Amino acid sequence: MVSRLADSTSFIHTFGLNHDSAPLAVRERIAFNDEQLIPALIKLSEDTHSDEAVILSTCNRTEIYVRNESPTSITEWLQQHHHLGQFDISQYLYQLNGSAVAHHAFKVASGLDSMVLGEPQILGQVKQAVRIASEAGTLGPMLDKLFQITFSVAKEVRSQTAIGERSVSLAAAALKLTHSVLGNTSDQKILFIGAGEMIELVATHFAAKNPQQITIANRTLERGRLLAERFKGQAVTLSELTREIPLHDVIISCTASHLPLIGKGMIENALKSRKHKPMVLVDLAVPRDIEPEVGKLSDIFLYTVDDLGEIVQENKELRQAAVEEAEKIISVRVQDFIHWLHTREVVPTIKKLREHADNYRRMELEKAKKALLRGDSAEAVIEQLANSLMNKFLHHPTQTLNQTHGEHQQHLIDAAHKLFIRDQDS
Repeated sequence: MVSRLADSTSFIHTFGLNHDSAPLAVRERIAFNDEQLIPALIKLSEDTHSDEAVILSTCNRTEIYVRNESPTSITEWLQQHHHLGQFDISQYLYQLNGSAVAHHAFKVASGLDSMVLGEPQILGQVKQAVRIASEAGTLGPMLDKLFQITFSVAKEVRSQTAIGERSVSLAAAALKLTHSVLGNTSDQKILFIGAGEMIELVATHFAAKNPQQITIANRTLERGRLLAERFKGQAVTLSELTREIPLHDVIISCTASHLPLIGKGMIENALKSRKHKPMVLVDLAVPRDIEPEVGKLSDIFLYTVDDLGEIVQENKELRQAAVEEAEKIISVRVQDFIHWLHTREVVPTIKKLREHADNYRRMELEKAKKALLRGDSAEAVIEQLANSLMNKFLHHPTQTLNQTHGEHQQHLIDAAHKLFIRDQDS
């Protein structure tokens, strides 16, 4: 039974890297944005002959979930898709198989594998990844079931444990860093670049401290205005960054741009305009929105998602008990998933068995009807029907038992007792 269960999970695999296995400079090279995901999923499925595929790509991780009988080509595909050349990404990747995939997915969606332990945003990101895979046509029954259970587990962990309590989010960490460098936030002018979920979260934290000014810079002005109105701020387009940056003390950026939006030259000019008044720049994007060289400039304090790591670890020890409770929930639900896989494996056999029995039933029933029309007694017809069904159902099993010898025969005898004789003995 154990080996059968192991076989039923052997086609599910995860390949990925995260904030623990790879630095930001590596993570940003294999990140996908939402616009890239559908064509990437289709190409992944075709190139690697994967029956099912889901790609999860966030600031802190990129993971590929596949159903594939021979997944050795996944790493090579990732290498080629991102044009990495001679750069060997395998040293940063982890590969999980079978039940370990379910355990990992449950941990990820529950926030146990996040930089911010217990952070809730990851669940929405996993749901988005599954939605996109469904749109791409690469979400099959096995991965769909895996992630449906994943969503249920994440909800259970959050409702039954204290995993999210006392956590320090990236948004709160950015606020804390800014305050430690520049002092009172109410004296600062804040420029947010982007208008997505992360910027919305960070802006909410900063707005609560009543900064002197909030500006939202976004590719589309309409989306920027909608967010700016919430915080009584103003909106500008990305084309106005050169003018806006010198006017602000804090720049926080998180867009889906493939290339940096802010370069060293732009900040050098901004510092001159500001007479070298210090600035804090927080880059929450992967790939990065701000060139790393900017951090080398005097009077510039540049932070990335990895730089926020120490702050978001605060109170982690206090939540260790919650982690242990969450792990217990996850372990039980992993077994549920394995059981589902095993049941799914048996379903085709049960279906064929029932079809086979139904063929016998219909055949013998037709004979019985004809016998009744001929005038045969109902009692004789019923007796003949019962005997015929019994003989047809048992002919092949008894013949197989008689023709089998040795250890295999004993296995069949045990199976026969379990399948056919159990009710009579009990």
